[in-house]
Amino acid sequence: MNEGTLTKMDIDYLSKKPGVQLIKAGTYQKKELNEQLGIPNLKSQIIDVPITSKSEAFQIGYFSMQPSEDFEFTYTFLEAKVVISGKIIIRDDQGVKYVAEAGDVLLFTPDTTVIFDKESDGQAIYSAHRSPEPAFL
Repeated sequence: MNEGTLTKMDIDYLSKKPGVQLIKAGTYQKKELNEQLGIPNLKSQIIDVPITSKSEAFQIGYFSMQPSEDFEFTYTFLEAKVVISGKIIIRDDQGVKYVAEAGDVLLFTPDTTVIFDKESDGQAIYSAHRSPEPAFL
């Protein structure tokens, strides 16, 4: 997925000075995952929004998925995904199915592989302890 290597200087981090920042819905345009993952019929979008470049990298992002194709993803970092509309359906490596609906939180710990189900039709906001993925900026 890595399209290139970014340095901390190349990234526009949100946390630049003390204060409050309001991020209005629709501020960021999500990128199509079908091209990133090489799954032409996948209907899923993502955007990383880096917050800080401190030693414990932290960011938020927006994720959407429409009914289309399954895809597998391995979390090598801690992430919390809050479903804000619709439903996001995943299966773990044991085949256990989880259906998260608006208001539910999915917590992914490092070294967890999941399959995002093709029947998913929802949107989520996530926070993650990782540097931004250049392909998702």
